[in-house]
Amino acid sequence: MSAKPVNSGLQARIATAVPLIAGFLVALYFAPLALWIGLTGLVLFLAALEWGKMAGLEKPATLFYALLTVSISSSLSVAAPDLTEPFYPALLFWLLAPILLARLVKIQPPVIHLLLGVIVLVPSHLGLVALREIGPDLLLIVVGVVVIADTAAYFAGRQFGKHKLAPNISPGKTWEGAIGAWLAITVYVLLLFFYASDTLQLECLPQALALFWGLFGLSVLGDLFESTLKRQAGIKDSGSLLPGHGGILDRIDSLTAVLPVAALFWIWLK
Repeated sequence: MSAKPVNSGLQARIATAVPLIAGFLVALYFAPLALWIGLTGLVLFLAALEWGKMAGLEKPATLFYALLTVSISSSLSVAAPDLTEPFYPALLFWLLAPILLARLVKIQPPVIHLLLGVIVLVPSHLGLVALREIGPDLLLIVVGVVVIADTAAYFAGRQFGKHKLAPNISPGKTWEGAIGAWLAITVYVLLLFFYASDTLQLECLPQALALFWGLFGLSVLGDLFESTLKRQAGIKDSGSLLPGHGGILDRIDSLTAVLPVAALFWIWLK
């Protein structure tokens, strides 16, 4: 079977992703803590705007919701960067998420939708701050889980995808894409364990594999949950800010599930 040609959508994704990755790396390694909190807080603010819109808020209310969300998160980031309590509601939610997705539970009324946004988005921001404080290389490794899984799933699904992963939630995702992503993550973990063991702070390969397979599973849940919210709102993308990607939530959906759990794990490990 010959490979499908690269289309304009992929070209747009790459053109958008390259400067985003470059900016992320520069900020990750060179931005002072206050600037890092501010930059990641801006991402949180934009994501909260999209979340509020999906919940059905009007523009003034959406703006207030986004400002409130980023204010809570930024205050916690500055006052108590090692605080673990905000991560537990997120952990509980992501443990329950497979049940919600399997039953196609609608996130309503709007107040529940908005409260869930705080539970999901604030710990994601706190995770970005906490993991960077432990080590920029560690945060890069965690983000790499999502980047590698998304990329491998895209190309594996494009080439081999036949069996739908969750047709009632996201018809474009396939089991073949998920398996390709899992294989890529497995190779990623092996390389990390043998060449970046000091950064991982993990003493045995089975532990590393279990952790990163778990993070990979969370990345899939994050993606599917955001797809559920979009389907409920009757929209294709959460926004249009990022050509080829959609909105901010479309780009960070997997990270919202991965970051809080990863931060909690490595804070415990310290």
